[in-house]
Amino acid sequence: MTDGPGSTPDVPSGWAAEQPPPYGGAAGSWASPGGPGGSAGPPPSGPPQSAYPPAPHAPAPGGPYAYRPPDAPRPGIIPLRPLALGDILDGTIKLIRSNPKATLGLSAIVAAITAIPTAVGQAFSFGSLGELLSDPYAADAVSGPLAGGTSQLIGGLVGYVMTFVGTTILTGILTRVLGRAVFGGRITVGEAWRLARSRVPALFGLVLLQGLILLLPLLALVAVFVSLAAAGAFDGTANTTAGAAVVVGLLFFLAYIPYLLFFYTRLSLAAPAVVLEGRGVTDAMTRSWRLVKGDSWRVLGILLLTSLLAAIISSVLAVPFAFSGTLIGMLSGGTAAGTIVAAILLAVGQVLASMITYPFQAGVAGLLYADRRMRAEAFDLVLQTAAARNQSQGWVHAGIDDLWHPGYGAGPGSAPYHGAPPYGPYGPYGPQA
Repeated sequence: MTDGPGSTPDVPSGWAAEQPPPYGGAAGSWASPGGPGGSAGPPPSGPPQSAYPPAPHAPAPGGPYAYRPPDAPRPGIIPLRPLALGDILDGTIKLIRSNPKATLGLSAIVAAITAIPTAVGQAFSFGSLGELLSDPYAADAVSGPLAGGTSQLIGGLVGYVMTFVGTTILTGILTRVLGRAVFGGRITVGEAWRLARSRVPALFGLVLLQGLILLLPLLALVAVFVSLAAAGAFDGTANTTAGAAVVVGLLFFLAYIPYLLFFYTRLSLAAPAVVLEGRGVTDAMTRSWRLVKGDSWRVLGILLLTSLLAAIISSVLAVPFAFSGTLIGMLSGGTAAGTIVAAILLAVGQVLASMITYPFQAGVAGLLYADRRMRAEAFDLVLQTAAARNQSQGWVHAGIDDLWHPGYGAGPGSAPYHGAPPYGPYGPYGPQA
């Protein structure tokens, strides 16, 4: 658009470099006596013509005058701009491939430790069931399966507690690995642990509080049913109270699903905030709530898709071992050798599945957190500036981790950080002025 005769049209940057020189002269020359080119000749007759063609309303992609914004820098696993779904999944895969020891190796160790109690309990249960099938009229035909079921229950509870502890610690370490991988840096398991161990108590508190929030309505419903059963409300087959309780329970369950998805989505970014920003439990939950607000449906869709992909991967890897272990446990008749082989096969399947799904889900959550900060706080500009400094320096300094502090951003959830210049008092590039 022009403001009047002789004014310069508004042309996107990058167009002028593709234009021929005005009036047929050399580049940078007006082809007039005494001009920059120094060539003689009469000036063109008629009104002066613009050096630029009229800007099209919608330049065609790849056309001669099409404007292409520069690509965002990609020093690490993701481009430093708001992320699409493909960027998040691709970045998660690159995180695992670029740091195999800190992701797959550590996840395999945690999965092996947590899978042993569950696998042993399942092996005993399958062995007891095999004894029952081989001799249904034995004296211990009933007590054997009961003991096997009890062992499976105990093994499952122990495995759940160990999984809770292991995955909480693993989440902190993997988030630290991701924070450095965004800039193209690598980090050892020991260094990641040193950076994350101070945040482990806050992670445990966060997981416990989140679990309480998500399960509180369900626990209340169970308490109501237990109270009704203790009062004899379910005695008899034609009791109207029992029928009404079942209907109320079904309606409650249907209402509980939206509740569960809503709070699960709003609190999904709290763990990265605890590890990378050093926040407390309630502060991290508030931070996650603000980051997700306004984009809840997209975040929920990505989380559900991640869970579905993790379930598919887990099934593909674990089902063959689970099937083999179950078959051997049942056909062995409860022998010690058969129980050991079945437990090993079941454990191997769970380890293979978990060593992939643990870092995959942690990576998606971390990159979703980075994406929401870039969209809500223009955090991509901070990341791009740091990436340019790293490129000029030629290496990635450990002080780059300080960039995840909430003071580096421009959104409502990130107040300015006062008290230290970027990267700490000294910074990765020498003392700060």
